[in-house]
Amino acid sequence: MRAIRHILRLHASGASDRSIGRSVGAARSTVQDTLKRAKAAGLTWPLPADLTDTLLEQRLFARSGVKTGLRRRPEPDWAALAREMKRPGVTMTILHEEYRAAYPDGYGYSRFCDLMREFERRLSPTMRQNHVAGDKVFVDYSGKKLPIVDPATGEVRHAEIFVAVLGASNFTYAEATWTQQLPDWIEAHVRMFRFFGGVPKLIVPDNLKSGVHKASFYDPELNRSYGKLAAHYDVGVLPTRSRKPRDKSKVEVGVRFAQFYILGRLRNRTFFSLAEANAAIAQAVERMNASLMRRLGTSRRELFESIERPTLAALPAEDYEFAQWQFARVGLDYHIEVEGFFYSVPFGLIGEQVVNRHRRTNPSRAERNAWVQRRKMGIWWGHNWRR
Repeated sequence: MRAIRHILRLHASGASDRSIGRSVGAARSTVQDTLKRAKAAGLTWPLPADLTDTLLEQRLFARSGVKTGLRRRPEPDWAALAREMKRPGVTMTILHEEYRAAYPDGYGYSRFCDLMREFERRLSPTMRQNHVAGDKVFVDYSGKKLPIVDPATGEVRHAEIFVAVLGASNFTYAEATWTQQLPDWIEAHVRMFRFFGGVPKLIVPDNLKSGVHKASFYDPELNRSYGKLAAHYDVGVLPTRSRKPRDKSKVEVGVRFAQFYILGRLRNRTFFSLAEANAAIAQAVERMNASLMRRLGTSRRELFESIERPTLAALPAEDYEFAQWQFARVGLDYHIEVEGFFYSVPFGLIGEQVVNRHRRTNPSRAERNAWVQRRKMGIWWGHNWRR
């Protein structure tokens, strides 16, 4: 606009179009076009004092018969196209071909792609990752905890919030567990798959020690029980890179939603059991999944039912049953100790280190004391063994 004002000033002083072009660094045709536009708009030098650069631009370059901000070519439903992009095999080329079939005088491919990316940038100010339906589920624990009161003692115990988000539909699952330890971590996954009614191709967890022993984007070392869970459901595990929060941006957003819908809305309620808390969380999650996503014009559940559920693999016939793996050294009496019980093994393994798999988890204090008493009394239980 400064250059245009300079052109009008020089023209009013009697300078030729060619000399004005040399002065402002523009072609003679550009100078002539500017002067023609100014004449059509009724503008002469000096310009009114209250004519700002924005108003000057509107008067010079406004298209007659077209409202400001209105595109001259037919616009597709960008939100619908964004949803279609989540379907497997759908590309920008396919969407553009379908668009031109409906609107032959519509945008060319490059302009179509630019407008599509512009719409996606309005969805998020950061780089968007393209998540295909049925591809990934992101899992993590919320940093905030839910207080639960023991009705007998009045003691307040804080439960963890497990959150899982499907990549394409943002369909969310959440529940409260007492800890982030391996049994709670595994069983939360089992209930998550049951809630989804299917299994995606990949689980993307944070580098929680319960699931990942060694963090590596290319060759992670998984906990053995977590690896058995993945094998049971035929799903891959792809841990996020350390200090790369955008690798799991989906679940980070899901965690914030969980904190808003769950902790925020339930902050004035008092829970006296984990089951009671999870019943309230299930209602909050259902409300969250049913709420409308403004930019896409649909809910998480509708998006899940339409594009993601059909792509999920079927659940196995039975749920995974959690078990722990431990190393043990076979004693001279050809027995190994597992959580206070003694199990016999072949005597040929005396002195060898074996791996045992057992399902007993989280024993109560009374059970632990009973096991200690059995040991003192020399009572040995069990004869099953696995090497």
